[in-house]
Amino acid sequence: MSKLAPRTLISNGLIALAIALLVAIYFVPLWWVSLTAPNYPEEAFPDGVRINFHMNGVFNGCKKVDKAEIAESEALDCVHEMDTINHYVGMYPIAAGGVVERAFSPFIVALLVVMLLGFMFSRPRNRLIVMALGFSAIAVWMGMTWKGEDGLKYQSAGYMHAMIAALDQDTEKESSSNKIQIGFGLVERLKDSLEESGVVIEGYSDQINTTDDGLGDSEKAENIRRLKGTFDNYMTRQTGDQKLVWDGSGSQLMAWHYKASLGRYFNNPAEILPMVKTMSMVGEIMFWGLLAAMLLLLWGARQNKGPIYWMLILVPMALPVFFIVEYSGWLWWYGHELNEMGAFTVKPFMPTVFGQGKVAQFTTHSYPSFGFGLMIAVSVSLALAFLIRRKQDKIDQS
Repeated sequence: MSKLAPRTLISNGLIALAIALLVAIYFVPLWWVSLTAPNYPEEAFPDGVRINFHMNGVFNGCKKVDKAEIAESEALDCVHEMDTINHYVGMYPIAAGGVVERAFSPFIVALLVVMLLGFMFSRPRNRLIVMALGFSAIAVWMGMTWKGEDGLKYQSAGYMHAMIAALDQDTEKESSSNKIQIGFGLVERLKDSLEESGVVIEGYSDQINTTDDGLGDSEKAENIRRLKGTFDNYMTRQTGDQKLVWDGSGSQLMAWHYKASLGRYFNNPAEILPMVKTMSMVGEIMFWGLLAAMLLLLWGARQNKGPIYWMLILVPMALPVFFIVEYSGWLWWYGHELNEMGAFTVKPFMPTVFGQGKVAQFTTHSYPSFGFGLMIAVSVSLALAFLIRRKQDKIDQS
């Protein structure tokens, strides 16, 4: 038994390292994409029109240019810039992709962490206790976020920030003691312009009463209030069954935000509403599917053998493969689900997954970022732990 102790320590040490890296991955960019063209000179756009893909959203990859000949008060919003470029050929906004995956990303990462924690225990009884406690916490957290009233306060701050930015709203703080200014999106700028021209705007509120809403004063809370304000203004233009009351749940935000994103440039309800219905159904399938997966993993963790038991380490190990498949699938969707309302008609195409490509006068660049390197490190660490555990099992059986 003493000879097995070093192997156990090494295996668990590698798994602990993988868990730490897995948590870090959630907060760093996984992949980046940029567009370069003659009308985006390198002096003003040193990295082109660049965006960064995270687990919980797509974020601006452009940096503020500080040169004598260029005066910028803030960095260009390159997520919005790329959306503007893409919509001319009928591509939907970036926020229309991966909506379910982004909404459930914190729960998926937590699920993988609990799976690895359970695999560290060689005794099934201890493993089941740890996994049961962890899965119970995830189930409650996920249920409160996805279905609970004001559940968005349990969602990640980065996710809320990305949702705000996707609607072309300013995510900086602009609060007073009891009011929050809604972000300066396209609608807000148009409203200001009309009012300067003497046009009176009715039925529109650009302030949100925050009295006793229970959200607190954090940046995430302010972003939730901005989303609520935008949601309420959006609903003033709806009629019949399309007019909803804000409940602050993750499921409602995802469905509404997806609908608003799809219709941002191509307002065609006959085409958009079925897509929203489908994605809402996928969200429900994901919710109940994750709960079912937890029960299945608990059942398989009762013994130190079997395919479900080995899934505890093999599934997290395959994370880079899952990401590439997911990323490639959504790129295919963007290039093949082109809206006919685009200014130019192009044949369906597959955007570049890795390397450089060409679309019209634009050169596309698509490469892994720091987070994907961490994913690879997680896979290597878990592969070593897996081999050590397999060798240990063979010794135990001999």
